[in-house]
Amino acid sequence: MEIRFIAGFGPITTTGDEGLAFWSGAFGLRFDEMAPDYYHAHGLPGANVFGLWPLGQAAEATFGTATWPEDRPVPQSWLEFEMASPEAVADGERELVAGGHEMLVGAHAEPWGQWTARLQSPEGMLVGLSYMPDFHPEDRGR
Repeated sequence: MEIRFIAGFGPITTTGDEGLAFWSGAFGLRFDEMAPDYYHAHGLPGANVFGLWPLGQAAEATFGTATWPEDRPVPQSWLEFEMASPEAVADGERELVAGGHEMLVGAHAEPWGQWTARLQSPEGMLVGLSYMPDFHPEDRGR
């Protein structure tokens, strides 16, 4: 088997219009309805990472504890949107908060140099804004 790239990824929605409103409203993604209630986003390049992230590590990175909080849906997946800079991560966080979305963790630098901010979608997906320096060779020496 020769895998070339991730062909598709997305949440399994349970909230009908709420899911579409979140993904299009909060992140400005444009969708076309391909079949009744089945939507595809336009112009969104593919993933650089397909990662298996242990729940304890996701909890540590988001909440500072190895246990996922009981008052939050346990995520079944994660998605990070790569931003142009650390400042763009912070700007995106401010935009999401201004749009009424609750951030789980604000924009910050991870110990390995990646900048992230995270929230949860209506489906429970852990969603991050990210700037990974390794993905931006043009910024070396920044």
